[in-house]
Amino acid sequence: QVQLVESGGGLVQAGGSLRLSCAASGRTSSSYAMGWFRQAPGKEREFVAALSWGGGFTYYADSVKGRFTISRDNDKNTVYLQMNSLKPEDTAIYYCVTPREGARSGNLYSRGTYGYWGLGTQVTVSS
Repeated sequence: QVQLVESGGGLVQAGGSLRLSCAASGRTSSSYAMGWFRQAPGKEREFVAALSWGGGFTYYADSVKGRFTISRDNDKNTVYLQMNSLKPEDTAIYYCVTPREGARSGNLYSRGTYGYWGLGTQVTVSS
């Protein structure tokens, strides 16, 4: 069973930075796509960033492009989300995601592509 555990959330002032981590276990391969979604109070869960299968490509929501960076360390089975120039509207619970075992393709912007979700980590940005 694949498990994802996020960490690194917290309270930060606008303009500050945070780095989220997602430790993955139970995977048969480190080449699976990985991503981050977020959900703010009263809003739908939305795509933030993703790494393609094989890790060769990155994808970002327009709202975070240029401020957030997704990366992975295969030796540690960990995916990171470096968040800079944070804004109050970035306040949300951030979820780490990855496709089901055996999945080899999919729309990385879509929630339906991801079969495994972490429990989330809270990020709060004060103005």
